[in-house]
Amino acid sequence: MNTTSNSLFSLDASYVKQFQDHLLTWYNDNKRSLPWRENQDPYRVWVSEIMLQQTRVDTVIPYFERFTELFPTLQDLAYADEEKVLKAWEGLGYYSRVRNLQTAVKEVCESYGGKVPNTPKEIAGLKGVGPYTAGAVLSIAYGVPEPAVDGNVMRVLSRILLIEEDISKPKTRVTFEKAVRELISHEDPSSFNQGLMELGAIVCTPKSPACLLCPMRELCRGFESGRQRELPVKLGKTKVRKAKMIAGVLVNDDGRLLIHKRPAEGLLANMWEFPNTEYVGENKKAEISALESYVEEQLNYEVTAEEKAGYIEHVFSHLKWEIQIWQGKVKCREEDRTLPADWKWVSVDELDAYPFPVSHQKIIRLIKEALIV
Repeated sequence: MNTTSNSLFSLDASYVKQFQDHLLTWYNDNKRSLPWRENQDPYRVWVSEIMLQQTRVDTVIPYFERFTELFPTLQDLAYADEEKVLKAWEGLGYYSRVRNLQTAVKEVCESYGGKVPNTPKEIAGLKGVGPYTAGAVLSIAYGVPEPAVDGNVMRVLSRILLIEEDISKPKTRVTFEKAVRELISHEDPSSFNQGLMELGAIVCTPKSPACLLCPMRELCRGFESGRQRELPVKLGKTKVRKAKMIAGVLVNDDGRLLIHKRPAEGLLANMWEFPNTEYVGENKKAEISALESYVEEQLNYEVTAEEKAGYIEHVFSHLKWEIQIWQGKVKCREEDRTLPADWKWVSVDELDAYPFPVSHQKIIRLIKEALIV
């Protein structure tokens, strides 16, 4: 059966009613106790939805609790020091999300009197708020029947409604948003959208859907046709570029470590890191030369790379860092001792005060475990 938009959106009233009843009953009986579900505070809902993008619930819980303890209100986050905000987000990745969130809540304070907008047009105008986040906040916090369609929801509905469009194509989202508008409960849109998310998280999972336990089984066209494991259709794959990197754990005569703040724009903006650069070549000489040249060009410091200290990998959605770690010493002339603002000498204990990306947190762990320096 090849589902078309015409057949999809002529769902009869009886099917829609059954869909709502099955989903809402199951959700109310089985929903997990999660900290962001304690109330419908739009700010807390918003923070949780940003954190949950591409991140597992179990990972998010402690971050959410710590983050909302540090920044309990929208105003607290809006006017907080950015470095403290990045430090609270450290380890979650996708740091542009929290920078956009802080920019957006500041706009809410200055343009909307500190109240998160409750209309699609206004909330979608905030930085970093896409269709999914807008729909989630509006439906969960304000009871507005707006679709909240992410990969989780597309997987669930592609199976239940037998939608065979490629979910890797941006235009496909429109198909699923239309489906949710057709199906959503206007009496309880909050539980409906959260029910779809919950179903995808604990029953209709990516690789092994628990169809025999699913409340939607008798309504599921994918199950009926035996094709549930083939869905969703996802043909497009992001090509991942490999980058060979060299990172230095470099100390001065006082035993302090050299660290660097990344630019304010681009990948991992404003995060701190150990000196590192991409290199070409296949041997130690190429690695050492790249590191020594990089620091000399940046700071006019003489670097001696002494010993290879480890290797780590870190994968982004589009990029894989293959990082060789070297430890070494730095010498500088008296007139060159003053560092630019984006470089610092710090002790091992002081490293905890700065936000580092996950890849460089791994280097810090090696340092603290006395495997380096």
